[in-house]
Amino acid sequence: MSQAPESYFIGVDTGGTYTDAAVIEAANHRVIASAKAITTKGDLAIGVTEAITKAVASLPRGLKPEDISLVSVSTTLATNAVVEGHGSAVGVVLSGFDAQMVERTGIAKAFPGMPVEMIAGGHDHNGDEKTALDIAGLEAVLGRIGGKCDAFAVASAFAVRNPAHEHKIREIITARTGKPVTLSTELSSSLDAPRRALTASLNARLISRISFLIEAVSRAMTGLKIVCPLMIVKGDGTLALAETVAMRPIETVLSGPAASLVGARWLSGLSDFIMSDMGGTTTDLGVLKDGRPRVTEEGAEVGGWRTMVKAIDVRTIGLGGDSEIHFEANGGLSVGPQRIVPVSLIAQRFPEVLAMLDSDLADTEGGSMHGRFVVHPFGAANRLAATDLSAREKEILDLVTDRPKPVRKVAVSSGAQRALAALKRKGLVQICGFTPSDAAHVLDLQANWSKPAAEKAAQLLVRFREMKMPSPERVKGFCEEVWSDVVRLTGRVILDTALGQKTGGDTLLDAVCSGRGGIGLTRIGLSPTVPVVAVGGPVKIYYGEVGKRLGAEIVFPEFCDVANAVGAATGVVSRAVTVTLEGDGSGLFRLHGPEGTRSLTSGTQALAEGEALARQAALTAVTQMGAGKAEVKVSIAKSYLPDAVDDNGLLKAEITAEAIGRPETR
Repeated sequence: MSQAPESYFIGVDTGGTYTDAAVIEAANHRVIASAKAITTKGDLAIGVTEAITKAVASLPRGLKPEDISLVSVSTTLATNAVVEGHGSAVGVVLSGFDAQMVERTGIAKAFPGMPVEMIAGGHDHNGDEKTALDIAGLEAVLGRIGGKCDAFAVASAFAVRNPAHEHKIREIITARTGKPVTLSTELSSSLDAPRRALTASLNARLISRISFLIEAVSRAMTGLKIVCPLMIVKGDGTLALAETVAMRPIETVLSGPAASLVGARWLSGLSDFIMSDMGGTTTDLGVLKDGRPRVTEEGAEVGGWRTMVKAIDVRTIGLGGDSEIHFEANGGLSVGPQRIVPVSLIAQRFPEVLAMLDSDLADTEGGSMHGRFVVHPFGAANRLAATDLSAREKEILDLVTDRPKPVRKVAVSSGAQRALAALKRKGLVQICGFTPSDAAHVLDLQANWSKPAAEKAAQLLVRFREMKMPSPERVKGFCEEVWSDVVRLTGRVILDTALGQKTGGDTLLDAVCSGRGGIGLTRIGLSPTVPVVAVGGPVKIYYGEVGKRLGAEIVFPEFCDVANAVGAATGVVSRAVTVTLEGDGSGLFRLHGPEGTRSLTSGTQALAEGEALARQAALTAVTQMGAGKAEVKVSIAKSYLPDAVDDNGLLKAEITAEAIGRPETR
C-alpha cells in the first residue's frame, strides 16, 4: 500500500437520518475529526458533501484534498430497501427449474407481481448440459416482459457446476434490452438454486440504489477536489472498490452494522463484546468473540428473507430514534418498526410547521392524522423518477412539494391514504410525525431540533389517545413512557443477542427489561457476561438506563456516534474462493471452480491444481476489489473412500483460499 507522508482516510456512513464522516490519520491510526449532516435522500451528494466538509473544516489547519488517499463508505441503503420493500422492477428468468423449485425460491411471496419466467435449459451435478437452452423461449419472454423491467435476475439449475447457460442468457438479454443482469453464480457458489434465484432477484432490485449512492459520493468528491479510490463496505465488514460493488449491491446488505462492528472494535480496543448500534431506523446488534466477528455462513437474513450473501451475523430490529410512535387498538403504545421524520427535525428546517401544529391543536375534533406531515425526500430538487404509479398515486404525488404539508390535507380519503402509503414505500415521499427523538426533546435529553414542535406533537398524540386536551404533566408522562419503552425494547434485543436466540414474549425477560426487576415475590436479574459497546447517535439518551436495568457494563467509546464511519475507513479488502473436488471411486476427479468444471485422473494433481486455482481466483478478486499487496490463507477439508491409502482415494475435498489486503491508496 502506497501512501503520502501525511495521508488521511475519510470514512462516510449514509444512514436513514444522518450522514456521518470521520477523518482517520493513517500514520498514527487515530480519529482526528468527525461530523454529521442530515441525509438528503433526494440527492445523497448534498449530505455527503456537507458531512465531509464539516469534518475537514473542524481540523485546526483544515485538510488539503491531495492529503486524502482513501474515501470509504458504509450504507444502510441496501438493507433498508430490502426491509421496506423498495427496489427496481425486476424480471426473473429461470433455466432448468420446475414449478416446485420456483415455489421454493420464495420470490412470489417476497415480491408479489414480480414476473418469474421459466425456460428449458440447465446442467446436471457434474456440469454436463442436461437440456439445451431454449433461446426461442427466452426471446418470447423478453417480448412479454422486457419493456416492463428495469433489471433482470438469472438463475440456472446446477449453474455453479457450469455457468454457461447463465452467461448466454445474460448475453441475449443485454443485447435485446441493454438493461443490467444479475447472475446467481456471481453471488454464490451454493448448489441451492432456488435460494440463489432469490438472492439474484434481491440484487437486481438494488442495483439502481447503489449506483445512486456511488454516483452521489463521486460527485461530492469531485466537488471537494478529492482524487483517490472510493471503497464500499460489504456486509461482512470488508471493503471493495465502488465499481466492483455497483453490480453486486446485495453484498452491501448489512454494510452499516458491519462497519459499526469494525468501528466499535477499533474505538473500544476490546476483543469480546456485544455491539449495539442504534440509528434513526434500526438497532443492529453483533458479537465480537476473540477479536473476530461472528459471520453467518448460511447467508444474511434481512427483512425475513434468507439470502446467500456472506455477512456479519447481526440482529436487526426496527427500533431507532426515528421510529414511528402509534397506538394499538387497545390504546397501548407501539414503537416502530417503520421510520418517519421526527416532527422536531422537520420544524427546525421548516418553521411554518409550528403554525400547522397550532392549527391541528385548534381543531377540537382530534384525529389520528393530526401532527403528521408529508414532504419530498430531502435534497430532491427535482421530483424523483416516478414509474409504475397508479392514477391515484400520481394524483397524490402532484400535491406533495419540497415543503411539508399536513397529511390530513393531502390524503383526505381512505383511498388517498393508501396511495400515500404506497408512495412512501417507493421512497417518493417522506412522512413526518412523532418519534422517540421528539420525546427526548420534550424531556430535555436531546436539544438539536425544535422542542416546541415536539411538545405540540406530543399534545396531539395524548389528546387522540385520551380524547381530551392533556395537562403538561400528562404530556411529560407520555414522553417518559415512550423513552422507557425504547429502553425496554433495547434491553430485550440485547438479552436475545447474549442468549443467542430470540426469546419472544418471555415474562421473566420483560420484567428485567421494563425495570420492574421482579415478579410477585421473586427478584429477577439477567446480565450479559461481556460488555455492551454502544454506538450510534442516540445511544447516550437510552443506554445508561439500559445498563442499570440489565446490570450490564455499557461502554461508550470516544467517537461512538460515528463508529460506522470509523469502521468504513479502517476495514480491509478480503475475498474467499472455494473450489470443490469430487472423486467417483474409479480414478476420475472433477474440479468445480468459478469458471466451470475440469476432469483429472490424479487426486494429488487435482488437489494441487485446485489449490492453485483457488489461490489465483482469490488474489484476482481482491485485486479487482482494490487491495494492494494481499496475503492468502488456504484451508482444505478432505473426505476419503473407506479403503483409501492416499489422495487418489479422495471422495470429496473443499479447498478454500482467503486473500486479505489493505486498500491500495493514492
